[in-house]
Amino acid sequence: MGLPWLGLIYALLDLTNLARSRKSRRPADEPEREQAERERLRAERLLKLELLRQAGDREIGRLRLMAGVAVGSWIGTLFFSARLAGGPTGARVMLGAGWLLLLVALLLSFAAQARVGQALARVDEPAARHDDLAAGAAGALVPWLIVIGLAAIGLALLLA
Repeated sequence: MGLPWLGLIYALLDLTNLARSRKSRRPADEPEREQAERERLRAERLLKLELLRQAGDREIGRLRLMAGVAVGSWIGTLFFSARLAGGPTGARVMLGAGWLLLLVALLLSFAAQARVGQALARVDEPAARHDDLAAGAAGALVPWLIVIGLAAIGLALLLA
């Protein structure tokens, strides 16, 4: 039995064809990989922007709730104003201070909403930061001003 020369030549040709096909596929795969990487980065950026938008919307919702609580508390305490109108001066001063604190809380809530709204408008800029979506000191003071204002009004009722 002789050496199968024809089989060896075919095997050698198949190996060279395989090597050439590998070399020719690599440049074709590179642009696809680059495109896939660009798509992945784009999807990550879109996800980040969506999460920032949702965080800003939640913050605005919280501030709107605080504004509603401040307005509702102020309107609710108007019912006590008739009782305190003829009362002692200290009670009237405390009622006025409580109303003032509630109105300041309402104004600070609106200011914080405007700040977060402006930050949301700039969220897609490269220089935008996640910290800009926070309401800041104004947003942090709103609940405390509401509580202190209601406490002052409650003290005014006790003094009357």
